Amino acid sequence: MGATRDQIARVQAIGYSAWLDEQFALPREQSRWDYLVAAGYNADTFKNGTTGFDPAMWKKLIASSDTLRQRVTLALSEILVTGIDGLVGASWKQFSAAAYADMLEKNAFGNYRSLLLEVSRFPAMGQYLTFRGNAKANATTGSQPDENYARELMQLFTIGLVQLESDGSVRLVNGAPVETYGQDDISGLARVFTGWEFDTSAAVTAVSLQEFLRVPLVQVASRYETGAKIFLGTTIAAGTDAVTAMTRALDTIFGHPNVGPFVARQLIQRLVTSNPSGAYVGRVAAAFANDGTGVRGDLKVVLKAILLDPEARDDGVAAGASWGKLREPMLRFLAWARAYGVTSPSDAWAIGSTADPATRFGQSPGRSASVFNFFRPGYVPPNSGFATRTLVAPEFQITNESSVVGYVNFMQRMVSTGIGDVKANYASLVPLAADSAALLDEINLVLAAGTLSSTTLASLKSALDTISAASDAGKNNRIYAALTLVAAAPEFIAQK
Repeated sequence: MGATRDQIARVQAIGYSAWLDEQFALPREQSRWDYLVAAGYNADTFKNGTTGFDPAMWKKLIASSDTLRQRVTLALSEILVTGIDGLVGASWKQFSAAAYADMLEKNAFGNYRSLLLEVSRFPAMGQYLTFRGNAKANATTGSQPDENYARELMQLFTIGLVQLESDGSVRLVNGAPVETYGQDDISGLARVFTGWEFDTSAAVTAVSLQEFLRVPLVQVASRYETGAKIFLGTTIAAGTDAVTAMTRALDTIFGHPNVGPFVARQLIQRLVTSNPSGAYVGRVAAAFANDGTGVRGDLKVVLKAILLDPEARDDGVAAGASWGKLREPMLRFLAWARAYGVTSPSDAWAIGSTADPATRFGQSPGRSASVFNFFRPGYVPPNSGFATRTLVAPEFQITNESSVVGYVNFMQRMVSTGIGDVKANYASLVPLAADSAALLDEINLVLAAGTLSSTTLASLKSALDTISAASDAGKNNRIYAALTLVAAAPEFIAQK
């Protein structure tokens, strides 16, 4: 997410593990929902749009002090995906999407089983994967329950398509992978997710017009399938009530041996490296399976296992040719924004959507166009060195000529002029501007974690030396150029 000099010093002073504990203990700050209300986006004029959602998201990502919680929330939003433009069946999309992000944040340091329950009864997910209003089969019309959520709950959120070993590798039987589920399992599980609807009771609507978008879905008995539900080798008996059926279904899925390695690999990919070793995945999966006290799914323990693992901390491992990841464009932006204290005095945070690849990033928080995220965890660029070495490179799925140029152009504008009153503070860099080498060394450390090579630094220094630092304007121009060039440097973009 980015760090300041002070944050770097804090980690150095107390150590990695203590810093993580400190981050776990930080209180949550103003919610995205409350930001929308405070900014007046609950006025009727905003009912049928998405206005307010982007600033609510950017404010949290840039300005919240609980850096780790925001980073994990963003990672979870790319695994348990919804996107504001895909929310159907209700107005106030900005409140629905903000509430979903707040729910992920609330559970970022909780238990994955609890998170699955909240996701499975959350209005935004019911809208996005269309099981809100889902009805039991109708013999007269031939209609069947909507299967979207049942499918993606298994495929994307918990167990994946094929059986896995504890280290995340594919389990082979007679040399072939074994599917985790089939169509009958999807159909059986879909029966669990029938009858769920928005809670528009008087007690809810009396709170606010938007309140139904952040309270759990409730049951409409006439739409619920009361018959037996058979999936993944489990039978939920006919007559089982809807709440109990969902509990048993989620318990069954959560207990599947795939969940630990499946979730572990994706969290490692989002937080550390695209191609973790099987041993790394296995260690994190073991932490998922048992936190040391017999509890399964404790995300605090899982996060510590990910971030303190030797593969995350050892420079020798990081030097390996298969280690690292392409830094997501919006995370490159956030690294700059947090490093240099970006603020919005008006609290408008007028950055907007950054989803346009031609002019911005090709991604924007909470705006995935698909439940498959902006990019797939197993994406391999075709006809590439990754393919020949059997490596995945997820973020390359949104990387092309247009998005590369759009990112650099947008960063150049943000660094030098900002957007509206969204601007950075370069007070720490002004005293260094006359010495281009010192300026680059400081930016390399704080923004790029010291990863720029001496060759790259020498090239950038030559460019900066063509800009006179004899005046205040010249010093500022050097700072702007240095930041833009580092933000565009291969070693910064390809995180090692």
